[in-house]
Amino acid sequence: MNQDTADRHRIARVTATPLNVEARFDLPGFARDASLSLVLVEVETQGGLVGHGLTAITEEEIVAAAVNEVAGPALIGEDALAHEKLWDRLYWLLSPRGQTGYASHAMAAIDLALWDIKGKALNQPVWRLLGAARPRVPVYVTFGFASMDRDQLASAAKHWAGQGNARLKMVVGHHAQQRRDEPRPVLDVLREDLQRVRAVRDAVGPEPLIYLDANCSLDPYNARWLAERVAELNIGFFEEPIAENDPRQLALLRSQVRVPLAAGQNEGLLHRFRGLVEAQAVDVLQPNVAIGGGYTQCLRAAGLAAAFNQPIANGGAWTHHNMHFHAGIANGGLVEYHHLAVLVTERIFGALPRPEAGWITLPEAPGLGFSPDPAAVRELARVPTSRGKGKA
Repeated sequence: MNQDTADRHRIARVTATPLNVEARFDLPGFARDASLSLVLVEVETQGGLVGHGLTAITEEEIVAAAVNEVAGPALIGEDALAHEKLWDRLYWLLSPRGQTGYASHAMAAIDLALWDIKGKALNQPVWRLLGAARPRVPVYVTFGFASMDRDQLASAAKHWAGQGNARLKMVVGHHAQQRRDEPRPVLDVLREDLQRVRAVRDAVGPEPLIYLDANCSLDPYNARWLAERVAELNIGFFEEPIAENDPRQLALLRSQVRVPLAAGQNEGLLHRFRGLVEAQAVDVLQPNVAIGGGYTQCLRAAGLAAAFNQPIANGGAWTHHNMHFHAGIANGGLVEYHHLAVLVTERIFGALPRPEAGWITLPEAPGLGFSPDPAAVRELARVPTSRGKGKA
């Protein structure tokens, strides 16, 4: 690479924008406004290439401040294509003692933007740069949210199954442990959850797999109570059943129930994935590129999983960033088509690839293959942000 080309790839600007984006569900039997908060990161090189990344499931204002005031300024003048060097620099800047949390979210969003730039610089889609293992990926559809009653869940499940999606996910637990002061007895919540899962199974018949997600909202006793009772309902996996993804408790639960367990979407650094693998805590490991340090970090998690013959899948949404990861690597797995998150990203990026008969075909355009609409971002940035990280 000559000096002129190298200079063109040097980082000139890093900008993070916190957004709270509203979207409207419009399904048979269910229509409702909802929202999700996220951070959009834009990186521009001296030569004018622009890459975009995002992160979510966090305090968007804090992560945006970390990017704008700490991480971004540290990258000015650096080679945007040197993703390993820059990831390591951000690690020692933001997480020098192995902390996860806000730092990992900031690193993830920046890393996605750098890979977007790399794809544009090399005129290749990101999934090809990551290894080009397959041109399409299987998806499961996250359709079932707390705001739906049993009939609405059943109707939504039939809608998605009728479009050829044989893998369907719904939330359970509903932050029951977090909201014990309401008061709302956890077992009361789970008894209703059991009926909700049965309503979905009755609606779609015996064949489609149903996936459950407790969002780290249960203690071991209550997670086991529910897992034992849904085991007969053909469950694909039970995601994040226990608070804090406690590896010891997850391993114990896994030894006690027949339902496969999954976790990892919120883990920011490799040692957290190592802990889950060493404890034999889960059946499916779930690195998420928009949360766990970007492609650079998740490639390491995927390598760790491969070394232990551990299946991986996407959890935590952001389909169109994670699809590149799972299409790129040989041990890629299921990608989550989270209905609300897709509605939100389409408000920012416009139309995005949608599943056909349970599969999404990867784009051939350079980089991620999609870019935000500047006018839409300006408009969304004017909306005051909410403290809620997502309501459905």
